[in-house]
Amino acid sequence: MTGRPTEPTMQSRRTFLRRGALAAMAVPLAAACGPGYDESPDPLGPLLRAAETDAAGAKALTGAEAESVATARAAHAAALKTEVDRLNRPRPTQAGPAEDPPSSVDGLKERLSQARKQAEGLVPSLPRYRAGMVASIAAGCAALQQSSDKLGRGDDAGAVEVPAGAPLGQETAEAVQQALAAEHAAVWVYGLVSAYLPAAFTGAVTRGAAEHVKRRNVCERMLSAGGQTPTGPEAAYVPPKPVTDAGTAMELVATAESDASAAWLGVIDRTDDAALRTTALNALIGSARRGTAWRAEFGATPVAIAMPGQAT
Repeated sequence: MTGRPTEPTMQSRRTFLRRGALAAMAVPLAAACGPGYDESPDPLGPLLRAAETDAAGAKALTGAEAESVATARAAHAAALKTEVDRLNRPRPTQAGPAEDPPSSVDGLKERLSQARKQAEGLVPSLPRYRAGMVASIAAGCAALQQSSDKLGRGDDAGAVEVPAGAPLGQETAEAVQQALAAEHAAVWVYGLVSAYLPAAFTGAVTRGAAEHVKRRNVCERMLSAGGQTPTGPEAAYVPPKPVTDAGTAMELVATAESDASAAWLGVIDRTDDAALRTTALNALIGSARRGTAWRAEFGATPVAIAMPGQAT
């Protein structure tokens, strides 16, 4: 007489499928640690640590400047953490004790200056997506500096010049064409608003218009050198809302600077050339700082955009 075995000699179909699924899941896990995995420390690690420290320190302080820094640096930390976690590379070893959070607005001023320089220095060499994100963070730090004398104002953006020998493939050329379109629009905006602003703003309007004319010319020269035909300005532009007074004029200028920021960030996202990235970064920071100054004039909230050029 043969009875049923106390243990099945064959695995059930459910057990087989379950083990098969686990085996399938193990393949990408193993691949992630294979030869293609970069085990070098993530260069964004120090930026993330600094942003988290700044946000924590600013949150513990009082005042409008501290609140602005806390909000912006928390946004920087969140963006950086998402990217650092995505690649899951080793965190850089920190030399010495952990940094103390800034305990005063003067401390925030110094930290912002350091964070901006650190981010600017990474932009030329990072992969495209990371370069754009870090450029936006650098511009955000520059905007915070511009927003208040207590935060130091910071240095003006570097010169926007034609980069020598920058390759201009089709994708990059399209991005430069978009930057050119934004510059055409900005030149038109500055011409329009001059009729609505008090005489006290004449200098700011003149300087802003001159900078955008220079950038327009830089774009045209880059495109021509790359064998492309630069696009001309539109016959007319329609503001998002009618310009009827000084307040709406200032708001339109801030919008034009925001559009220029987004266009130049697009150039960074679509080139690997370090010199062209530097040119685009300078343009992005310049527009972020000018936009901040105009936003302060008409009472926008927040005054400084955390990550200029990024979609909101």
